[in-house]
Amino acid sequence: MNPTLVIGIIVLLIIIYLWFTYNSLIVLRERIKEALSQIDVQLKRRTDLIPNLIETVKGYAKHEKEVFEKVTQARANMLKAESPQQKAEADNVMEKALKSILAVAESYPDLKASENFLNLQEELSDTENKISYSRQFYNSNVLAFNSSIKTFPTVLIASQFGFKEVEFFETEEESKKEVRVKF
Repeated sequence: MNPTLVIGIIVLLIIIYLWFTYNSLIVLRERIKEALSQIDVQLKRRTDLIPNLIETVKGYAKHEKEVFEKVTQARANMLKAESPQQKAEADNVMEKALKSILAVAESYPDLKASENFLNLQEELSDTENKISYSRQFYNSNVLAFNSSIKTFPTVLIASQFGFKEVEFFETEEESKKEVRVKF
């Protein structure tokens, strides 16, 4: 076989490999962006539900002003968050605030029976499940991307084209604990 042909085939295979690897890294990076966008959509949905939840609960729990202020502040922080880290931190604060408002609602039997409150609580629960799934989807994509850019031989290509490790969307350990409210 002609050495020029062999070298040409090897060069062609290297180019095809580089092309395939680069494109797969781009696809993984875009999936991460899409996943983060889905988290944003669900967080926005939750922040849109909160004013309705607050107004419904306020009618029953007029003296729980501090709880409402915390939820309102958490909502404002959520809307300002830009980076995945800021969003994760704001999400943790929001979860704590929502747990507090739902715990307050437990103290008002009439409120728990209110159709508006039950509908809002169901919507919020659905949204929390969607947020959880979106976080999981994002973190799965981050894992695939980070693993890909760290494994050989892709690490050589990834470093040459400036692909960098992406942060996971993490929840604080404290927000995983059950909320206990005492009156």
